[in-house]
Amino acid sequence: MAAMEPAYRRDRAAVAAICASLLAAGAFEAPTVLATQDRTVWAASPWRDDPYHAVLGLAELAVPALGLLIVLRLFGWRAPGRSDRGQQTVRAAGTMTALAGAALAFEWAAVLAGAHAAARTGWTSLLIAGLVVTSLLTAAAGVLLARCRWPRGSARRWRHDWLGDAALLCRWTPLPRRWIGPAAVAAVRRHALTGFVAASALAAAGVAGAQAIGEQLTDPLLVAWYFVVEATSLIAFCLVSNAIAGFVVRPARGRVRRAAEAALVTGGLATILAVAFRDVARAALGAGPVASVPTLVGLTLGVGLGVAVLTTAVLLVRTQDSSERATG
Repeated sequence: MAAMEPAYRRDRAAVAAICASLLAAGAFEAPTVLATQDRTVWAASPWRDDPYHAVLGLAELAVPALGLLIVLRLFGWRAPGRSDRGQQTVRAAGTMTALAGAALAFEWAAVLAGAHAAARTGWTSLLIAGLVVTSLLTAAAGVLLARCRWPRGSARRWRHDWLGDAALLCRWTPLPRRWIGPAAVAAVRRHALTGFVAASALAAAGVAGAQAIGEQLTDPLLVAWYFVVEATSLIAFCLVSNAIAGFVVRPARGRVRRAAEAALVTGGLATILAVAFRDVARAALGAGPVASVPTLVGLTLGVGLGVAVLTTAVLLVRTQDSSERATG
């Protein structure tokens, strides 16, 4: 009984931290959606332009997605594999909180830099007040999550994951058993990257379509650019969050596959950073803001592609050298 007490306390602390992170995520998402979807509110927002908007846009999509997954997993909290589930869910909550925190940091940067000071209205004051409250909630959630750390290296011993829990919960639905049986789960594990790419492309298509309709875009190149930027950033998010939170525990992969996935991550991150800081970088080089769509596409996607190719080359050369030393 005494040995079970620390585990019991850690379990309670994990649930409390996860709930706090969900509360902070809700507090972040509500004003974010209001600001981005209401033109009057958005016009008064200090962070309506890049580089602030690029980071905010990614967090606006990723935070509710992670929050929904976390809430669904809480329904199977007491199923077998509770220790793995607790650690993975805390990590997912930490990822969600970190994303919200990064977006909040960019919002504070916009406020402190005096961005769009001449256009500020009463809505601006309300947005900043919400920013203060959300920042406090996010910081508190981060502190609680930091106290729920598991021993170093415990992630390598995971035997349960979110995919297994989803298959378990689906047994209570009318879905055919062949769709949720061990063979189907194993197939998803083998093709996890395909699933991440497909889900990212689907979400990116929705975002790009909504952007095209909302802003009445008529340039197909610009719409395609929106889609590629969203898709690459979401693929990077899926791979990173899966590595952190273990959504799908995957079989071992070869060096080429690992290098390709690392390239997707670095390329996606480089692309979103190039989008965010394109005008800042050009100003530092003495050039003006991007004035044409082809220049925008070439600059941002070119940076992402270049970083991805460089990552692939470096990792393949490094792993080849390591293999030669091991066999030499």
